[in-house]
Amino acid sequence: MILSDTELINRAQKGDESAFNELVCRYDRSVLSLALKYVNDRDDAKDIYQEVFLRVFRGLKKFQFKSEFSTWLYRITTNVCLTFIKSGKKHTMMRIDNDMESETIDNIVGADESNSPDEFLLRNEITNNVNEALEKLSPKQKMIFILKHFEGYKIREISEILNSSEGTIKKYLFEANHKLRSVLSELYV
Repeated sequence: MILSDTELINRAQKGDESAFNELVCRYDRSVLSLALKYVNDRDDAKDIYQEVFLRVFRGLKKFQFKSEFSTWLYRITTNVCLTFIKSGKKHTMMRIDNDMESETIDNIVGADESNSPDEFLLRNEITNNVNEALEKLSPKQKMIFILKHFEGYKIREISEILNSSEGTIKKYLFEANHKLRSVLSELYV
């Protein structure tokens, strides 16, 4: 029998380690994927992952079901990612590649298994240019852009995750899109 998040949380709050482990297993790929997209370094992403689930473990007893567990978890994840960048720890440029299971860039440039070497090089160049442009965003703009365009969250969900108003999220997203357009248009005029 598969237990709901609520049932697992209730059990974990009472000290059931297997219930907590099940919650971790249920969300571990999503947390690691988001961290990896943000920092593009497996070791850094693993450090973020560990910090996230350590905070979840410590805070789970206080979780009061005022939001979905996933919203609370992703709020912790985004905060840890943003803190990681602010702390000055090793930070590498975010890349979009096959390891991160991101098809967004492939869709933009029309990737195809049968691409010629020239098409492959062009796609690689575009991917690198987009990655460099993403690095020009503020940490918060970058996180919101990733949540919206790579993770597929709606504005409302992002506002819950980041504990900000929808208007603020829209503003950051608008600024991020404008900055990316500006940087990329310089390259492709």
